[in-house]
Amino acid sequence: MSATRERAYLALGSNLGDRAAHLRAALEALEALPGTRLLAASEVEETLPLGGLDQARYLNQMVLIETELEPRELLEACQEMERRAGRVRGERWGSRTLDVDIVRYGRRHVAEPDLVIPHPGVANRDFWRRELAELESHES
Repeated sequence: MSATRERAYLALGSNLGDRAAHLRAALEALEALPGTRLLAASEVEETLPLGGLDQARYLNQMVLIETELEPRELLEACQEMERRAGRVRGERWGSRTLDVDIVRYGRRHVAEPDLVIPHPGVANRDFWRRELAELESHES
C-alpha cells in the first residue's frame, strides 16, 4: 500500500446467477478493502454480451473509488472478489458471475502482460463511456 490516495474507476459486470446480488457483493467488498473508500457508483445498465457469444445479457456498473492500494494490489483484490463470487476463468468473453476491471487508476499508465491501465476496452464499450461520464462529475 502507498500513503498516497488515488482515484480509480472500476467496471463491474455479471451475467450468471443473481447478477444484481453479485454487483452488490462487489460494492461491499470494495468498501471493505484496506485504505479504500467507495466515492460513487453509476446506474446499473443491462447490456448485450461482447465477443459475439450466445449468452445471457450482462448487468454492468462503474464505480469510483479512492484507494491507497497500488494498481497490482488492487488487481489482486479484484480477482479475489471474482473468485469469491464463483468466477471460473475459461474462454475469452465467456459468461461470468462477476468481472471487475480496473478502467482507470489516477493518471497512471500501466503496461504489463496481465494489467493494462487505462483499460484498452474503453474505446470499444459505449456503456463504459456512458458510465464514466456519469461518474466524472465526482472528480472535482
